[in-house]
Amino acid sequence: MSAVNNTKASTSVGRVRKKNQSLILKAASQDFLAYGFKGASIKSIAERAGIPRANVHYYYKNKEAIYTDILSEIVELWDSSILTSNNEPAKVLGDYIYAKVMYSHTNPEASRIFASEFIHGAPRLQSYLNTHFKKWIDDVKGTIQGWIDQGKMDDIDPLFLLFTIWGSTQHYADFEPQVTAAMGKDTLTDADFENIAKTLTYIILKGCGIK
Repeated sequence: MSAVNNTKASTSVGRVRKKNQSLILKAASQDFLAYGFKGASIKSIAERAGIPRANVHYYYKNKEAIYTDILSEIVELWDSSILTSNNEPAKVLGDYIYAKVMYSHTNPEASRIFASEFIHGAPRLQSYLNTHFKKWIDDVKGTIQGWIDQGKMDDIDPLFLLFTIWGSTQHYADFEPQVTAAMGKDTLTDADFENIAKTLTYIILKGCGIK
């Protein structure tokens, strides 16, 4: 019985940790967007999250650690969504475009922070860019080139294809006010994002010569 109780207690603690960290990251994303990295503070983040400041410090040593966690979340999505698969390019690219569009829908603040980091020279991502990202991008380029060599898509530059996907999918988070103004809406709905994903997939796959 003791082992069972310990397992239940551990599971409960894990859920509380996950919930609190999610609240902190959401609040921190809003704070970084509102005040920038320099202007954001643990105090303000705690107030936004609705939890004591001491609780934030329990999970994160400082705001740098929180900021790094937000960036890591986005990097994880990039790494897990694509693209070293033996599946057909229509399936793999279509799934990747959909995942990126939906991330813009569900995590717009994180996407904007990521974009801002690069606009400012990506000082906190240099290690990742020079190591893990370089290997990942080489693997992805190899997968796309393999499809080209097999005649499954047109002979296009794999990097330019990736740049196109990144720019077009993140646009809906990074430039949301422009998008909603153009569409005459206060906010975009789930149905809008489904249509965005469908349209971008059609345009990009057709542009690559993928049926």
